[in-house]
Amino acid sequence: MLKLLRGSSTFHIRKILMFQPFRCPQLSINLSSKPATSTEFNSSNAQQAMFSDGNIVAKVCNSLSLPGWKSSPVLKSISPRLKPYHVAKIVDSHRNPDEALQFFYWVSKWHFYKHDIGSFMSMINRLVRDRVFVQVDHLRILMIKACGSEDEIMRVMEYFSSFSGREMEFSLYSYNTLLIQLGKFGVLSAAQIVYRQMLSQSVMPNLLTLNTMINILCKKGKVREAEIIFSRIIQYDMSPDVFTYTSLILGYCRESNLDKAFEIFYKMLKEGCDPNSVTYTNLINGLCKKGRLEEALNMIEEMVDKGIEPTVHTYTVPLNSFCVAGCVKEALKLLAKMKKICRPNVQTYTALISGMSGVGHLEVAVGLYNRMLKDGLLPNTVTYNALIRGFCTTGRFNDALKIFEWMEGRDQLPNSNTFNEIIMGFCSLGRTDKAMIFFDKMLKVGPPPTVVTYNILINGYLKQGIVDNATRLLELMVENRCEPDEWTYTELLSGFCKWGKTDIASTFFQEMPKRGIHPNQAHYCSLIDGYCKEGKLDDALSLFLRMEKDGCAPNVETYNAILGVISKGNYLQKTEVICNKMVEGGMLPNVVTYTTLIDGLCKNGNTDAAFKILERMEEKNSVPNLYTYSSLVYGLCLEGKAEAAERLIDEMERKGISPDHITFTSLIDGFVSLGRLNKGFLLLRRMFMCGCTPNYRTYSVLLKGLQKEFQSLEEKVLTNNEMVSSCSENDKSISFEMFSDLLARMLENGCEPTVQTYETLAAGLCQEGRSDEANQLVKDMKERGFCATKEIYNSLLIAHCKNLNVDAALKVFELRTAECHEQHLYIHIALICVLCRTNRLEEAKSLFEAMLEEQWSPDEIVWSLFIDRLLKDGKVDFCMQLLHVMESRNRNPTLQTCMMLAREVAKVNESRVPEKHQQLA
Repeated sequence: MLKLLRGSSTFHIRKILMFQPFRCPQLSINLSSKPATSTEFNSSNAQQAMFSDGNIVAKVCNSLSLPGWKSSPVLKSISPRLKPYHVAKIVDSHRNPDEALQFFYWVSKWHFYKHDIGSFMSMINRLVRDRVFVQVDHLRILMIKACGSEDEIMRVMEYFSSFSGREMEFSLYSYNTLLIQLGKFGVLSAAQIVYRQMLSQSVMPNLLTLNTMINILCKKGKVREAEIIFSRIIQYDMSPDVFTYTSLILGYCRESNLDKAFEIFYKMLKEGCDPNSVTYTNLINGLCKKGRLEEALNMIEEMVDKGIEPTVHTYTVPLNSFCVAGCVKEALKLLAKMKKICRPNVQTYTALISGMSGVGHLEVAVGLYNRMLKDGLLPNTVTYNALIRGFCTTGRFNDALKIFEWMEGRDQLPNSNTFNEIIMGFCSLGRTDKAMIFFDKMLKVGPPPTVVTYNILINGYLKQGIVDNATRLLELMVENRCEPDEWTYTELLSGFCKWGKTDIASTFFQEMPKRGIHPNQAHYCSLIDGYCKEGKLDDALSLFLRMEKDGCAPNVETYNAILGVISKGNYLQKTEVICNKMVEGGMLPNVVTYTTLIDGLCKNGNTDAAFKILERMEEKNSVPNLYTYSSLVYGLCLEGKAEAAERLIDEMERKGISPDHITFTSLIDGFVSLGRLNKGFLLLRRMFMCGCTPNYRTYSVLLKGLQKEFQSLEEKVLTNNEMVSSCSENDKSISFEMFSDLLARMLENGCEPTVQTYETLAAGLCQEGRSDEANQLVKDMKERGFCATKEIYNSLLIAHCKNLNVDAALKVFELRTAECHEQHLYIHIALICVLCRTNRLEEAKSLFEAMLEEQWSPDEIVWSLFIDRLLKDGKVDFCMQLLHVMESRNRNPTLQTCMMLAREVAKVNESRVPEKHQQLA
């Protein structure tokens, strides 16, 4: 019996299982590992008593009662310990409001102290209570200026709304200060309320008021409403200034209406209002957004000619735009010009580094980073994130990790975006196990995962087909109060449909409205496409009709998905109906539409009709692509017209379309089916020469031909000996000798086998469960001087595990480790499971302990090993033993994962009850 420690994950799981429904257990944390001594206790208590909250407040209040309190030594000694909540108590309790106010102003001048919203509220409350209104408006203005976030400014507004009476009415200065702060945090709705309230109180707005409102509206793209405010400027007989016109120009640029923006600009010049650098910067940014880079450069020149000095912000967007457009030389020339006028800052270099990395010029980005350091500029987190993104997208993942580790080791702490870049990099490599390590770090030490983090990981798991873990992440996401968004469900729907799990995808689809997310076109298309791929035409059409009723118009991709399933079913009349409906909806068939129809016809043996579609396609100037020709090649070969199919491939190449492995495999299969194996090998050589890599299906077609050739020779020998063979072709599996023959024939035909050839063949054999033949192949490979790759080892190891060939699997594992190949989490899990199934539990436990040293995510271990493997095999007790090992190594999963495990353990235990009853009976 395991000794269960209170506070351990095992204890929690046991405890959770005792109660239904499940409740989160409370965790107790000991902050000290040893008891305090009596001396330490007394000293600590004395110090706490001296500087307790009540004592500090009392001492300050006493000091304020004395003349010349500002020079009081007691007050000076206590002041560094003052916190805003102390000041709030002091101003609230001190007998004299004037002295309390003086103290409030006095303490704010110290460098170590800053008032918070609470202390301002206490001071204002005190003055209102004592009806001392003279300083209230000034304090209110200071309070508004002290707001550092949207939450704080909204809290202040709510506080102001609790007052009534003319004594507390806002002055024009107060209203303007509040509007400026609301604009700073982009709270448009609140600013509009304040503006309307101001007018209702008959407070006459000035130009600053109207300019502030115009600027807020334009930043939010509400230019029409801004124009109404602009008309008030004229109505009040005021003159618009540079700020007014510049704000309007910004608004029009943001809605990409450059004609109107320049109209305002020329009006400004006509009215004799001189533009400033911000005016020009807004126009330059608008031109860059539209890709009009030459005009943007001309405007910079115009600025300089007029004596308006461009700022660093003037250059930042054009520099980035040149990078995004791939104009590296132009960007660097502009940077050189910029340096003659103003010094690039961190944001300038960061924009350049991000732009260069984004278009694949990583070396230039690294050079700019080094130049930045030489210029004495300290890169920020955004700079490092841009470099990490660049390294990840170009496959230099180790360099990305070095930057991450460097950031962690210094004050430049990674933020959520940094983690997201690293996690995305690992997921793009198919290494969600490594990505989860960083996710685990975010959960434990921060920064907290964002919705983007969860979406990246969900997408990573779904790409690998690990759908259960994707669902668990969604559950974890909700538990951690991170609301799924439209993109989360887009990933879930497309991912589950990809792996043929449309029932679960449908559940997610129905769940969306409950979370306040209205399904969009992408969601409908994903599910419709999933139904179509599974041949569920009725479900697809039903959802298609619902989509239209919900006001979500189907796009071309939706029609193509439905046409695909209809054409494969050879429902020609329905195909015509859908096509007509598509045209009625204002959508023209595209290359995918035509190819979908051609593919369906070819698979139904109707290539004549398919070629008629091709003719119509070309008449409509829709250029056939690789998939169009591949479908036709397949159809011709299916009908035994391999020669015609080969001519079609020649036509493809003349049009600059390179055949892929699917096209070549179809053609090889066509000739092999006609008994022309030598032609098949010649096509394989042509395939190699085109740089097209054969897959296992390609080799299988040739093996089928070799087997057929061998059987033909065998039948001739038997016939000559007057014997009859009772074995049919299907009864004979392809032997390893046939693989050797394949490699020999490849060599004869100028297709020298490569490491990739062996990798493809080994993987295929392993998927068929033929691990012994795969072993022989690897042995042959080594005899030819090739080294086995990690992919070959992985294929072998998984195949041995499936066949319960434990010793062979362990041997491959040792070989892989000895050759310094990095182990994947799923490799460890596969080995542990096969050891458990063969009752070699001690070895499994030892391997598990070794696995923990590699710092995998404890959540993923529990999900993938405990829940998906051990519990499904009924290994509850061993599962608990391993959980205890995790705890002893301080590798505890999150509470949500413990809850998941507890539920799964409960299910296993419930299923055991009937078995026990049967035994008793």
